[in-house]
Amino acid sequence: MTVPNTAPELFTWEFAANPYPAYAWLRENAPVRRTTLPSGVEAWLVTRYADARQALADGRLSKNPDHHAEDAHGKNKTGIPGERSANLMTHLLNIDPPDHTRLRRLVSKAFTPRRVAEFAPRVQELTDDLIDRFARRGEADLIHDFAFPLPIYAICDLLGVPREDQDDLRDWAGMMIRHGGGPRGGVARSVKKIRGYLAELIHRKRNDLGDDLISGLIRASDHGEHLTENEAAAMCFVLLFAGFETTINLIGNGVHALLLNPPQRALLQESIERGETALLDTGIEELLRYDGPVELATWRFATEPLTIGGQRIATGDPVLVVLAAADRDPARFADPDTLDLSRGDNQHLGYGHGIHYCLGAPLARLEGRTALETLLRRLPDLQLACDPADLRWRGGLIMRGLRELPVRFTSA
Repeated sequence: MTVPNTAPELFTWEFAANPYPAYAWLRENAPVRRTTLPSGVEAWLVTRYADARQALADGRLSKNPDHHAEDAHGKNKTGIPGERSANLMTHLLNIDPPDHTRLRRLVSKAFTPRRVAEFAPRVQELTDDLIDRFARRGEADLIHDFAFPLPIYAICDLLGVPREDQDDLRDWAGMMIRHGGGPRGGVARSVKKIRGYLAELIHRKRNDLGDDLISGLIRASDHGEHLTENEAAAMCFVLLFAGFETTINLIGNGVHALLLNPPQRALLQESIERGETALLDTGIEELLRYDGPVELATWRFATEPLTIGGQRIATGDPVLVVLAAADRDPARFADPDTLDLSRGDNQHLGYGHGIHYCLGAPLARLEGRTALETLLRRLPDLQLACDPADLRWRGGLIMRGLRELPVRFTSA
């Protein structure tokens, strides 16, 4: 990897295709740097592992956007477009303790190791069904045909969205990641549609409670947990939003990394054929470190003056921890730009750190692990069907993933 000699231009299409040389320059020359984002908001980017880990756990950095010292350029330009107007602000990505503690406790039961293990057969069923749909063609777009629908249907099942409604959610979610109608407008329209649907579904479920997450939130509200309708809808929304896009990128980025690293892919495939799981387990963690689904941790705002990496952060300043840069910090990881599926000491920050560590990480790992194992087992000669340089990446701020991943294989 060639590191630029001068300060690189950030957030261009070229940067989106490969941000790692730019992040290497920042780690070396400006590890905590104030930057103007494409939206016009000025924020601090934190790129070294030690600084990132400190910032993610620092209670002086609030998740509540009300702490943002907004000006005309930054007003309402942080967070998910449309969430404020849709009354969806009171979710885990926007709140601090004690409200964060209370709401996280209500949904954490859905993501315990036991509940996730119980959900594994359904994830395998969804995975096989999606592969069945394109296996005979001998070609597919793994994003559209596989990585995108798998987590959508899985999180819909977990929430309790009826099967007959799930394709609508898939369409609205697709509008969110395609950013149709402008970089924010398409997302905001989708958010409004999803908000309206969730309000109606919560109302319906009050008269027909089941064993799903939405029913659990309704029961908690009815038993004195003081969960408002807005809080319930916001919780369901962020689980849907965060639950599908992170897993799309875990699968897409992961398959992409394997296809561009044939020796590592061969080792993994051989271990799968032998029925071994150790390399698959460490491999998922390495793919999360090497080219993880979340490029920057979600917004934080200084509630008082503080210092990170020698830089003084003023009250109200936004701080963005660059997980992708921290996870390739040579001060923490040996040979960080090399994909090593057997890497041992791998305390990456791919799903965050501290009290805001990703609640759905166990489910995302299950989906990613199941997807990769099943793809390599059922389509053993899977290969990229285009020049890697022709692949297009979504140029969002928080998430990083492919727009498409064309592959070919022997039809099954």
